[in-house]
Amino acid sequence: MVNVWAADITPLLIEEIYRAYYNRVPKWRKEKADKLRNVADRARSVGAWILWEKIQEMTGLPEDAVFNLSHSGKYVLCACSDREGVQVGCDVEMTGALRMSVAERYFCPSECKIIRAGTDEKEQAEWFYRFWVLKESFMKATRRGMGLDMRTYEFAWRPDGIPYMRKQPDEYPGIYLCREYELKQGDARAAVITTDDEIGGRLQEVRLA
Repeated sequence: MVNVWAADITPLLIEEIYRAYYNRVPKWRKEKADKLRNVADRARSVGAWILWEKIQEMTGLPEDAVFNLSHSGKYVLCACSDREGVQVGCDVEMTGALRMSVAERYFCPSECKIIRAGTDEKEQAEWFYRFWVLKESFMKATRRGMGLDMRTYEFAWRPDGIPYMRKQPDEYPGIYLCREYELKQGDARAAVITTDDEIGGRLQEVRLA
């Protein structure tokens, strides 16, 4: 089963707290954070790894468990499975203005149609970010990143409101489960896609400090 966790990294913007966590992460993670110039970027990099460590402590998952990390704005996200050999991808994005030009360039025509059908620009923007986190999650699950054309796979929603893949790339014919989440403060969207046969329906939020 895949469980999904999120945390607010705002406390790590305080130098004292950041340093305390920085000293806990592996050497390679320190080096990755050190290459980032922006204070918030460094906090997200360290915070994402700290979230994974906290999940391991709470669940007893081993270091080689399948997991995926994402971060955006003040949030970090982790999706992890207790099964071996599955694919897991997750994405979190702070919501904002409608980016219709991005949708028209990368999304399927049917997906753009759903976005445009929103009653106003706010609802259209909500649809855009719902699609975006699903698209990103699948790219991460396959480990292809932007090397995978977003128009080769298409999302839709079941009557119960759960998203599914209506079209998949030929090279990825497996069964992928999809779930989407909204952070409690309503300022970010998140999604998870996996070949595991179950995903937790509730996003679990963790305090870092």
